[in-house]
Amino acid sequence: MASIIAGDDQLHVRVVSRRLVKASDSIKPHVLAVSNLDLVPLSVQGSLFVIYPKPPTADFAAVVAAFEAGLPSLLNHFFPFAGRIVTDPSSGLPEVHCNNQGAELVVGEAGVALASLDYGNMSACLRKVQLPYGEDMALSVQVVSFACGGFTVAWSTNHVLVDASAMSLLVGAWSELMRSGALAAGSRPNHDRSVFRPRVPPSYSAALDEAFTPLDSRRQVNVLTAQQCFVQRTYYIEASDIARLREMASRDGTRATRVQAVSAYLWKALARVVGTADAACRMGWWVDGRQRLTAAPDLRAAMRNYVGNVVTFVVREASVPELLGTPLPGVAAMVREAITAPDYDERFQELVDWVEEHKTQRYVETPSLGLGSPAVVVSAGGASPADTDFGFGRAVLLVPTSALTARLCAGYVQTVVNPRADGSWFANAVVWPRLAAALESDEPRVFKPVTAEYLGLL
Repeated sequence: MASIIAGDDQLHVRVVSRRLVKASDSIKPHVLAVSNLDLVPLSVQGSLFVIYPKPPTADFAAVVAAFEAGLPSLLNHFFPFAGRIVTDPSSGLPEVHCNNQGAELVVGEAGVALASLDYGNMSACLRKVQLPYGEDMALSVQVVSFACGGFTVAWSTNHVLVDASAMSLLVGAWSELMRSGALAAGSRPNHDRSVFRPRVPPSYSAALDEAFTPLDSRRQVNVLTAQQCFVQRTYYIEASDIARLREMASRDGTRATRVQAVSAYLWKALARVVGTADAACRMGWWVDGRQRLTAAPDLRAAMRNYVGNVVTFVVREASVPELLGTPLPGVAAMVREAITAPDYDERFQELVDWVEEHKTQRYVETPSLGLGSPAVVVSAGGASPADTDFGFGRAVLLVPTSALTARLCAGYVQTVVNPRADGSWFANAVVWPRLAAALESDEPRVFKPVTAEYLGLL
């Protein structure tokens, strides 16, 4: 069966229906102010695509009926997603008007089989499946059937409302609610943004201030350079390869984590690609603060099911000769130190304070601009719902996508846990062609392109 790539006219989604679904409970109209941490990421639309094979005992009409029946109950718990994202005219900042205007439910159909999609570049392919939705829409759930009987579900929102972990919480709660009829107390979300307040006066280090640069076209590469520098790939990493990397990256009784081992492997691969072209290269990590904010018991409890943004960026630069000459356990130790060194309670408070003084202008993490030594940023595991089975079987693939249009020039690798729960990962990568070629040719090929065969769709 011929592959379909983004831009191929064979892949076209016809909208069957589009409607608003409101929470079934009565929600008192109110305005939800976003936190300063919600203003750190750029305000862009983003989706988590969840791809399902043909259900063994149901048809697509039953899938649509499940969403029509279940979304009102889900919105009772995730009520901001039934609201609208509005810009405050006095401050110019986004806020959420929670008036139960309704989330969007879109049903579509594609005239091709899931097996015919270009799984090596799913982010680009799924942009053909993604249907446009309003900039003010807090949630658009887009369910699209394919000719084979399989379907995709795009949970589409805006980054100002959620980070990857919060999106995973939403999708996992949907599965739990549909199979059990209720959310357990431990699964109920927390939408209280007031847990992140700036100090008076705000206080932050010079290093944090230098970590951000105003998003100004005069400080960015031109659009053609940005578009032509990178390729998008969707890889899978087998559980056995992750385990092997962990063993190779461990020493002296200190066992490398999955993130540390894979990051060390990527960093050494980047150094080999850079070679003599630059003296150094960088690795960065988006770090989820939910498990790292431990000083205040109330904040620690609030983070358990917090829906919002709680991520910060850390980066480490090393010389190319050092990376090439250091065995994998040594590079993994460098990764471990970079991620664990910060005092995250103070770091997040500093970040809240910094945003308080810079919230009227758009900023971006300085390494993302592509100036200085080459950098690859890793975001690990956040967009990985623990449960994707809402009554029609497990998903076979999760693909986060973003509508980001800023001309950023750093590599990016986002890993998600395989919904089969077999210990393997998917990795959605936006990297330089030479790095992609190196990853795909390096024996024993840790990063393997995703195929329909691997997903069991043939």
